[in-house]
Amino acid sequence: MKREKSEALFEKAKKYFPGGVNSPVRAFRSVGGTPLFIQKGKGSHIWDADGNEFIDYCGSWGPLILGHANAKVVDAIKKTVENGSSFGAPTALENELAELILSNNKYIQKIRFVSSGTEAVMSAIRLARGYTKRNKILKFEGCYHGHSDSLLVKAGSGLVTFGNTSSAGVPESFVNETIVVSLNNEVAVKQAFAEFKDQIACVIIEPIPANNGLLLQRKEYLQFLRDICTENKTLLIFDEVINGFRIGFEGAAGYYKIHPDIITYGKIIGGGLPVGMYGASAEIMSNISPEGNVYQAGTLSGNPVAMAAGIAQLTECLKPNFYQDLEEKTQFLIEKIKSHLPSSIIPFNIFSIGSIFWIAFTDKEVVRSAEEIDADSMKYFRVLHKELLERGIYLGPSGYEVGFVCEAHNEDDLVKTAKAFGEALEIAMK
Repeated sequence: MKREKSEALFEKAKKYFPGGVNSPVRAFRSVGGTPLFIQKGKGSHIWDADGNEFIDYCGSWGPLILGHANAKVVDAIKKTVENGSSFGAPTALENELAELILSNNKYIQKIRFVSSGTEAVMSAIRLARGYTKRNKILKFEGCYHGHSDSLLVKAGSGLVTFGNTSSAGVPESFVNETIVVSLNNEVAVKQAFAEFKDQIACVIIEPIPANNGLLLQRKEYLQFLRDICTENKTLLIFDEVINGFRIGFEGAAGYYKIHPDIITYGKIIGGGLPVGMYGASAEIMSNISPEGNVYQAGTLSGNPVAMAAGIAQLTECLKPNFYQDLEEKTQFLIEKIKSHLPSSIIPFNIFSIGSIFWIAFTDKEVVRSAEEIDADSMKYFRVLHKELLERGIYLGPSGYEVGFVCEAHNEDDLVKTAKAFGEALEIAMK
């Protein structure tokens, strides 16, 4: 595989950006080698600066559920941008996308558009604090909620902990307002509520944790969180920035039939453009400025180009059997990969839900918490990733990240991918 142009671009990028990238995982540090500089994408395929072609299972980390450069999304973007790219003022497109979402999602009544998943979660936390008049929040080890200060906190020692900052520059005062517990541990959550009675504004969780492995949670556990939050007048936040609109139009809330108080969504609602959103009941959302006293603003919030792209994409997601077809493709891929596994292979499994899947070198039938992931197993993914690239298959450059199947993937893509996996795993297991 040629990499000369990507290598040259990376050397140049290092002069401009920290580590040569504008988001850390892009640096390829966990898989080695030079990051690929992508030049174009169409359907299920991407091409890099050297002309190498790949079947893509990253999909801009999930939002490209229709594939790259979908004709309807591209047409909507072109038509809208001809009239202007940004106004910092209301447009009818905001109403149209909001109506499309709200009329098909019974778990939220009002929404606020923002420009990223991080911004959506940061705003949801502020809303929860403003609504409850409490300061502390409870999060879970293994769930990622963007890079805002309150949430860049990892677990410390002990069952219930205020944790430690996972980034320099986060003041200890922020850390001291964030309680961190292990996933799938009712005892820890109960202890936290007992220890900090009437102090916890919200519990925030990825109901389908998908940024540190695919840590599928029991419905009973999510219902337990709903119940204990209700008992303690604490708001439950579902962070669906990654999984939202991936397993159904109503996301995890609809999938598990559990009603959180606030839900956050990310770039999938903008066809891959920079968009985020948080929503709740009309009563909770009435606390947002200018109606209430919880302030949040953004010049690019409700950007018309992003709104148009979102309308085009989410309209397609409402087609009959859209999600069923995506899940069937995903299961077809997984079964094909398993049929190509070497006869004597190190522990290996593929976990999935809807059109999301995770490659894991483990013999566990289920992995529900970050502590259950063997960090040493990532050495196998490092080899697998390199060998898959050589065979024209692109996964996100981290063994902790999930993969995504899109509408544009066809049977030929999936069969070729499975064959490549078999060959790559032969090498990875040596």
